[in-house]
Amino acid sequence: MNLSASRLGLVGYGEVGRIFSAGLLPHCQSVSAWDIQFHDAAGAATTGGVLQATSMQALCDASDWVISAVTASNTLAVAQAAAPHLRAGMVFLDLNSASPGTKQQAAALVQATGAHYVEAGIMTSVPPYGIRVPMLLGGPQAASLATALQALGMDAKAVSVDIGVASAIKMCRSVMIKGLEALVIESYTTARVYGVEAHVLPTLAETFPSIDWEKQGAYFYSRVAQGRGRLCAHHGQRHCRQTAVGG
Repeated sequence: MNLSASRLGLVGYGEVGRIFSAGLLPHCQSVSAWDIQFHDAAGAATTGGVLQATSMQALCDASDWVISAVTASNTLAVAQAAAPHLRAGMVFLDLNSASPGTKQQAAALVQATGAHYVEAGIMTSVPPYGIRVPMLLGGPQAASLATALQALGMDAKAVSVDIGVASAIKMCRSVMIKGLEALVIESYTTARVYGVEAHVLPTLAETFPSIDWEKQGAYFYSRVAQGRGRLCAHHGQRHCRQTAVGG
């Protein structure tokens, strides 16, 4: 499988879509993007050399391989919308953080067209890695696609010929990592509310000396301040209220 000088189509032009389109543009003949936000696409409009497609069909017609980079809830909807326009032999790379079951449903739709479905488990935040973000691939064509993506400068590794394995690995990792983030944010938020950070952080450092708790706590707390991790912040604030009344 050779993707150099091929035409790439990208579904979803949010943060991840923009990063991948910019990073892969130098390696592809062309990069087109389609997003539901492109209500008045003119077809010839470009952003940094990326062609703005007028529809899902136009995107697929202009592409040799397609990357789906949307929210988890839209994973299956994108596969449903793309399937009627895919050609036999095309590659459909699904980057979305959906469940193994959802990936299997999406794969069935894509593979019924003769196109190749490959799932990807993105193993950490895309920034600051860009297209070199570590990813695990799954599916019958995962090994050959991994080799092709590596040739484009990507950090891709095939883990299974079965759909769902890569997503399961990503999901299990996320449970642990995001759970730890939630605990750090809740502890740090509660300690800050009560003004006991100077006492709490040293005890954490004593128990887990390999972690810079002051740095990590400040980092996750800043994410809350930036509008991320709102749920974790809410839990921390709720816990403060409960402990204040003896709950």
